[in-house]
Amino acid sequence: MAKILVIADIKEGVIKGSTAELLSKARELGAETAVAAIGNNIESLTEDLAKGSDTQYIADDPSLELFSAGPFASCVVEAAKAFEANMIWFGFSETGKTVAPRVAAQLNAACATEIIDVTLEGDGIQVVRPAIAGKVIQRIKVNTQSLVAVVRAGAFEADSGITGTKNPVKLSIPTADLRAVIKEILSDASGEIDLADADIVISVGRGAKDQAGIDLVKELATDLSAGFGSSRAMVDGGLMAHNKQVGQTGKIVAPSLYMAMGISGAIQHLAGMTGSKTILAVNKDPEAPIFNVADYGIVGDLFEVVPILREEIKKIRG
Repeated sequence: MAKILVIADIKEGVIKGSTAELLSKARELGAETAVAAIGNNIESLTEDLAKGSDTQYIADDPSLELFSAGPFASCVVEAAKAFEANMIWFGFSETGKTVAPRVAAQLNAACATEIIDVTLEGDGIQVVRPAIAGKVIQRIKVNTQSLVAVVRAGAFEADSGITGTKNPVKLSIPTADLRAVIKEILSDASGEIDLADADIVISVGRGAKDQAGIDLVKELATDLSAGFGSSRAMVDGGLMAHNKQVGQTGKIVAPSLYMAMGISGAIQHLAGMTGSKTILAVNKDPEAPIFNVADYGIVGDLFEVVPILREEIKKIRG
């Protein structure tokens, strides 16, 4: 039987949705599951971590308050060895992408990123991932006995009914990584919804033209309590911050609803949002590539369409 260790993605004391997605997929594969949680003041999360896992490996210490790749990787390796895991899964986050190669090297395991599916065939493991900015889909046979994988956001569905067994196991606290000491972490203080967590994401593109257009679309995002993103063109133009960029070189998102406002749909942008469950596109150009992936399309000027959408949303909510 496969043994899958899922690394919990915890931010400010809250377990991110990707953790439940990974545990649900592991259960679906019929694997024996465990979860590893690393941080400070997280033992209280054990009950929630048990949903989908039968063992919870916990590293809880003030020294782990700030993320540092070396100590974090040491905790994951200890948990993987204790569980005798043949697969270690990370969610698609900066933490996962940073730590996965270190863990793979220490365990002499294969490492694969941006995974969108995993299948088991006998004792073998196969993974599926997009490549070349999503132009092709690769099916990869893993030729080692163990695999460290970073799973793309939204690749798996979370099962709210999964159950498990509360069985916490304490991990030893690793020594600090003296080669790189984290002094502080500066985070976005805007209070806006994180794109990776948002159930609805609205992104603005070159069709917004200027700050007035951006502000118009942002009002729609506020109405819907949506994450507010951007195409690369707006970032390169200095109109949007880089942490708002959706695409191959920005954030990968997979919300329930993605609204592309004035975005043509370059392949680099599509690589970051085609995992969305429903896509709505608004663009003046009826031949814009974004319409090839959109579930719903409106051919029109966003300066005319957005006010209509806002008005209709108010009527529905009223």
